[in-house]
Amino acid sequence: MKKMTVMIGLLLGSVSMAQAATTYQISKEWTFSHTGGGYLSEIPAFDATTNTLWVAGVKGVDVLDASTGSLLQRIDTSAYGNINSVSISNGMAAFAIENTARTNAGIVQLYNTSSRSLAAGTNTFTVGALPDMLTFTPDGSKLLVANEGTPDVYGTRKGSTVPRVYNPAANDPVGSVTIIDVTNRTVAATATLAGVPTSGSHIRTNTGMDFEPEYIAVSADGSKAYVTLQEANAIGILDLNTQSFTKVVGLGVKDFSLPGNTIDPLNNGSVNFINTNLKSFYMPDGIAAYDVAGKTYLVTANEGDFREDDGDRSAASSLGATGDLANIRVSNTDSSPGDLYAAGARSFSIRDADGNLVYDSGDILDKEAFARGIYDDGRSRDKGVEPEGVDLFTLGGRTIAAVGLERTLKGAIALFDITDPTKVSFIDMIVSDGDLAPEGLVAFEKDGSIFLAFANEGSNTTSLFRISAVPEPGSAAMLGLGLVAMAAMRRRQK
Repeated sequence: MKKMTVMIGLLLGSVSMAQAATTYQISKEWTFSHTGGGYLSEIPAFDATTNTLWVAGVKGVDVLDASTGSLLQRIDTSAYGNINSVSISNGMAAFAIENTARTNAGIVQLYNTSSRSLAAGTNTFTVGALPDMLTFTPDGSKLLVANEGTPDVYGTRKGSTVPRVYNPAANDPVGSVTIIDVTNRTVAATATLAGVPTSGSHIRTNTGMDFEPEYIAVSADGSKAYVTLQEANAIGILDLNTQSFTKVVGLGVKDFSLPGNTIDPLNNGSVNFINTNLKSFYMPDGIAAYDVAGKTYLVTANEGDFREDDGDRSAASSLGATGDLANIRVSNTDSSPGDLYAAGARSFSIRDADGNLVYDSGDILDKEAFARGIYDDGRSRDKGVEPEGVDLFTLGGRTIAAVGLERTLKGAIALFDITDPTKVSFIDMIVSDGDLAPEGLVAFEKDGSIFLAFANEGSNTTSLFRISAVPEPGSAAMLGLGLVAMAAMRRRQK
C-alpha cells in the first residue's frame, strides 16, 4: 500500500506539470477609434448584462458592442465636468466626474446599462474633490470612490535645505475615499487619512500636498480596500466594516544597484541596461487584489509620479551627479548628493495584505520592450516603460496579471502567471499596432473565452484581444497517460 501511494503521488506530480505546460494564443478582435467632441479613450468597463464596453474619457462615455467594437451610444457628461472613471456591477454603471473647478466637490452618477440612461431613484451623489477612480465591492453592495483632491497650486519651498521641504498648499482639498451604499443609495461615509497610523518606510511627505488617493482594490470578501497613494509612495488600508482607514503603509524603495534591477538611464539614442547607484520609489498607480490559500495579495503597477507642476523633481546633476546619472530625474524632497531617489520602479510588484514585498518584476518590462523594438529611449531618464494599469483574470486554472505599459512606441500589455505569488513567470507581451499609451484595461470572460480590452490615451483607441490557453501536445499526452494510469490503479485497489 505504501508503494502504491508513492506511485499515485508521482503521477499527480506529472498531472501538475502537464497543467503548467501551457501556451497562450492571443488575437486582436477589433479596434475602435474615438473621434470628435473631446471624447477620449481612458478607462474601460465591461457589462455582462448587455455585452457592452463602456469607455470613459473627459467629455463622456462611448458605449461599444463588445462583440464587434461598433459604437452604440455616446453619453455626454460635459455639463457636469470631466469624467475620469467608470465601473460596472449588476447592470449599473457608475461615473466619476470632477467639478469644472476641480478643487470643489465632484459627483458620482449611476446609469442603467440596459437603457443607457440615468438609473431610476437616487442616481447622483456628491463626493470629494477630483474623484479619480471608483470601483464596486465584489458583491456590488458598496461603491468606493478615490477622491484625489489635487491642489491647483502646490505649496511653496520652505528655506533652502537639501533635501527640499515644501509648505502645505494654500488650497489643498482633502484626499479621501467616499463609500456609497448602493442598496440604500446613500453616502455611507467619507474616509480620510489625516492622523492615520503609519508603517513601512519611505513615505513621501513635505511635498506641498497631502495624501492623494489614486486607485482602489478590494479584497475578495469585501472587508478591506487597498488604496494607492501614488505620490506619497504608500498604500492606505481601509476597513470597510468600520469605514475608516486603519493604517498607511510606506512601500520602501527599489535598489537599481542590485542584480536583476538594471535600468537604461540615458536617453541618448543608445540603450544600455546597467546597475547604478540609484534607488527609486515604487509609487504604484493601478492596483488589483487576489486570494491564494486564504491570503490576500496585492498586485501593483509601479508607474511613479511627481507633482503636476514637477516642483518636487530635479535633474540629478543639480545634486552633483555626473556621467550616467546626471540627467536622471529625482525627487528633490528625498535626494541629496550621493543619495539619489527617482520615481517609479519600472516594474510590477506583488505584496501581501500588510504591504510587504513578495515579488517584483525587476528589469523584465524594460528589457522585454527593448527586445521587441518598442522601448522608448526618450523616457530612459524618467520612468522607463511606466507600468500604469493592471487587471487579473483566470485562464486554464492559472491566475494571470495583465500590466499596461504607458510609455512604449506601440501599445503594450505584459502578461505574467502569478498563480503562486512567490513563483511568478513571464508569459508574453501583447504589442498592438495602431495603439499607443494604454491607460486603463479590463479583462472579462464571455462565452467560455477570456477577453482583454484596453483604452489607449495616446492613440485615442480601444482594442479588444482574445486570450486562449492551449496545452502543449506533449503535456496533453502526459496528462492523458497519467489519468489512465491512475484509473488503472484505482481498479486494482478495488
